[in-house]
Amino acid sequence: MEDAPRVTPLPTESELARAAASGDRAAFGRLVDLTKRPVYGLCVRLLGDAEEARDAAQESFVRAWSALSSYDTSQPFVPWLLRIARNHCIDLTRRRLPAARRVELDADPGDEPRTELPDAAAPRADEQLERAQLARTLDEAVQRLPDRYREVVHLFHVEQMSYKDIAASMEVPIGTVMTWLYRARAQLRQDLQQREGA
Repeated sequence: MEDAPRVTPLPTESELARAAASGDRAAFGRLVDLTKRPVYGLCVRLLGDAEEARDAAQESFVRAWSALSSYDTSQPFVPWLLRIARNHCIDLTRRRLPAARRVELDADPGDEPRTELPDAAAPRADEQLERAQLARTLDEAVQRLPDRYREVVHLFHVEQMSYKDIAASMEVPIGTVMTWLYRARAQLRQDLQQREGA
């Protein structure tokens, strides 16, 4: 009987981070692949604009590569990286022009909507509309939260990070994360109830 071929396990995030910290670009590239979704998601949540968030996420990775010498390899990599992304987004929001002075340059007034044949298996339009309205109402309520509450809601519910990792990312105690999450949920519940009653 022949021995089964040995499967080489993939390097862990901490192994990749240690390799990247010692200058291994391929390891850092792998870390980028593993973490680009949470970094981009956090940037979108903090900036509220997909295009700006893409640029911010890229810049966050550039800053992380430049700061790898300061990374403590005994600590988890993702909270450290998200802290860099968060700080960059905060800097961007401080420098933003007021919305009234912003001009959209890439809108094409000549674009016409395309018509497509209906899909019999697709959900009904009224159901889709109701779901979209609910999602929009919830997203608007989240956007009205204070920045720290909005960020903790995103990291916990969307990125599914632990309290410990959120605390490390935001540089606050775990108890503070739990308090902010509790208060954010209470504020969302109150906001949504008020809108239903209106």
